[in-house]
Amino acid sequence: MPANDDADAPGAPPPSAVPPRWLRIFGHSGIAQILLVIVTLAAFVPGFWSVPPLDRDEPRFAQASRQMLETGNYSDIRFQEETRYKKPVGIYWLQVAAAKVTGYGADAPIWVYRLPSIAGAILAALLTFWAARAFTGPPQAFLAALFVALALVVGVEARLAKTDAMLFATIVASQGALARMWLSGKAKQPLRLVLTFWIALGLGILIKGPVAPMVVGLTIAALVTMNRRGRWLASLRPLLGLGILVVLVAPWFIAIGIATKGAFFQEALGRDLIGKLGQGQESHGAPPLTHLAVMFGTFWPMPAFLLAAIASAIRNRRAAIVQFCVAWVVPSWIVFELVATKLPHYTMPLLPGLAILTAFGLVTTADAAPRKWLVWIMALVLAIVPVVFAVASIAGPLMLSVSPSPPGVVLCVFAAVVAIYAVRKLIAGPVINAVPRVVLTALLLYAGVWGFVMPSLSPIWVSPRLAEAADGASGCAKAEIFSVGFNEPSFIFLTATDTRLGSAQEAATWISGAGALPDCRVVAVESRYEGDFLAKAKALGVALALSSRVEGVNINGGRKLDIAVYKRTNQ
Repeated sequence: MPANDDADAPGAPPPSAVPPRWLRIFGHSGIAQILLVIVTLAAFVPGFWSVPPLDRDEPRFAQASRQMLETGNYSDIRFQEETRYKKPVGIYWLQVAAAKVTGYGADAPIWVYRLPSIAGAILAALLTFWAARAFTGPPQAFLAALFVALALVVGVEARLAKTDAMLFATIVASQGALARMWLSGKAKQPLRLVLTFWIALGLGILIKGPVAPMVVGLTIAALVTMNRRGRWLASLRPLLGLGILVVLVAPWFIAIGIATKGAFFQEALGRDLIGKLGQGQESHGAPPLTHLAVMFGTFWPMPAFLLAAIASAIRNRRAAIVQFCVAWVVPSWIVFELVATKLPHYTMPLLPGLAILTAFGLVTTADAAPRKWLVWIMALVLAIVPVVFAVASIAGPLMLSVSPSPPGVVLCVFAAVVAIYAVRKLIAGPVINAVPRVVLTALLLYAGVWGFVMPSLSPIWVSPRLAEAADGASGCAKAEIFSVGFNEPSFIFLTATDTRLGSAQEAATWISGAGALPDCRVVAVESRYEGDFLAKAKALGVALALSSRVEGVNINGGRKLDIAVYKRTNQ
């Protein structure tokens, strides 16, 4: 990009470089975005329909959205009777819209509630291409977007019916608009950029509260600090932007504040946000630098190439592309490291900044070989993930006493083999020419893991099997279920909103109060509480028949489960 003559615009344009031929071909502006859609679909679709609800967050979001459809109340957020005031309403509205558009309504399966997430992940990759185009040509932008599309954590979030993938897309949209306004340095900007910036920011707030303003705000603060320039901030049109935020965000926040008498803000800010800052919630606490350590897995395969690109970024630290990416990544990363609660997806909004920086470094140093010791570290980072998954595709099922999935094993092992070939290419150099093999490695790996290995791990999918057993035991079109000792949200989602949870004594009293036989009442009781349940039922004079038993492993904690399904009988 040529240097801008405006006095308040960033200088030091990035050095010119010629990308390798394969990248010039695939990264051509006419086909790059089409290829990105194809790659993202190939990476995200396997397992999208076949993997059951993943406890615990995903079914909580999906169930709350289903209850909106059932009740027609689209402002309050509840999981059964429990209020769910940790996040704003944005993602629930998107999930409700997906259920309505597809025609399923309240009977929608879990994949319908995942549609906003896969759409958000695809948009995030395309928007990374758009954000990078503010600084560089299509080949580098395409390479950066590829790293985002193939990142392990993005693939996970694309398949989960929760906030993070769509939040990701809104942040990248805001950052792409911000980059163009900052580069221009002019007080007057095209209205479309201003609207993109503020609308995306408002949607981010509706989806996950303060995360989007934090990332964008820290980026702005870092840019102003690094260059000691602030006149360009007028291009953001803050008065117009404030009006847009009020129109987008205020109505629901006012409505929920009135409806809950302030309870939403007390829960969302006082307990959820402040709680995460001060201490690790739900056993997710970890020390600083944890995110940096796990990045080598969650952002795979990009970190292997980032190691080669760091030197170029340091040499060209005055280049606008480097300054913007550093401003995007470093301040927010520090905040995430200091926050007590740490989950792998927290740093995902910073991934495009690293990806753009990596693509820039790889292209500008395409003809320079990294030091030998660094190449071997890169090779290890690149190979370890597919090799571990290949081993796990066999060892994991065997540890759960089920047979490995033959297609899953073949795909994962083939991915590991291709990864070894990618490592050989990386060592031989240039490093950037290993990327096509890495793309193939990632697509094979995700197809094997999500498409075959995960769905075949039947012992961890307790809720689907228990829901099927309960329906079979009741003999009714819709079973009435009381669960004792197994309270996973996925079971509620797969059965009904009115599925009851409680003690063994409460379950026995409940089933004894049914009307004349036959009835639709079923009790699912975990073995630890089975004796108490049977004793109470006997004391109440209730005759019970054991319909079936469901055994498995709770995916949360790894505890073995043995759940009995009982129904009343005349005997």
